[in-house]
Amino acid sequence: MALKLEHVTYIYGADTQLPVRALDDVCLEIPDGQFIGLIGHTGSGKSTLVQHLNGLIEPTSGKITWDGRDIWEKGFSRKELRSKVGLVFQYPEHQLFEADVFADVCFGPRNLGLPEEEVKRRARRALELVGLPETLYGQSPFELSGGQKRRAAIAGVLAMEPRILVLDEPTAGLDPKGRDEILGQVTELKREMGISVVLVSHSMEDVANYVERIVVMSQGKVLFDDRPREVFSHKQELERVGLAVPQVTDILHRLKKAGFDVDVSATTIPEARDTILQAMGRTGCG
Repeated sequence: MALKLEHVTYIYGADTQLPVRALDDVCLEIPDGQFIGLIGHTGSGKSTLVQHLNGLIEPTSGKITWDGRDIWEKGFSRKELRSKVGLVFQYPEHQLFEADVFADVCFGPRNLGLPEEEVKRRARRALELVGLPETLYGQSPFELSGGQKRRAAIAGVLAMEPRILVLDEPTAGLDPKGRDEILGQVTELKREMGISVVLVSHSMEDVANYVERIVVMSQGKVLFDDRPREVFSHKQELERVGLAVPQVTDILHRLKKAGFDVDVSATTIPEARDTILQAMGRTGCG
């Protein structure tokens, strides 16, 4: 069930004297089972775009379709859509509000009107998938660590059994170990559940290491939409819009400038290691 945006434009304050065009003729498709990175400088339109994906905001013009149906047509259930396109906000505190973790994760499926046995089954399954131990189920979500809160928030969305999981800066404020744990878990969730994942992130390393496709937003438009290697090959264009390439890619560019015959399209540490070793072999180093 693909989600498609067709020539979507959104203008804040369209009927005022100071309108702001947050999205400008955006065309985008999110197919089944893909891991997508969404990046862009502050004010690029990322957050506005994300809120369009499950109908939190209605476009000023253009069309958004789910399984071929316009989500804003009369009779379309956006409540059902939001159970299929799950959004996890940057700050998990905004989504956690029940007395204990298990009750919090039960809230979504219970709100769908499911039988209580099915609600609890989904909640347990979601908590298992995100790796939260059963010893935490009865604990207040506000007593959890930052990484645990994010896992609980993700579990609350997974319990709805979405087809698309949208994560807004899920690793913000976490240390490197916590970042790897969360993103590793998300990668495993995608594999196990066959869902699509949209990762909104400022970390080029996170995006380079985990996603299959990158969408770059700038001034409300899609600047690039391609595989990581192709997107990060546009180093100068990305820098012009306030973004950077992964650190390893930047190092390779510096080595290339210094005369080493390295592949500057490498985006991960293993890829960088391989091309540096090959270059050293060609030059007779080591």
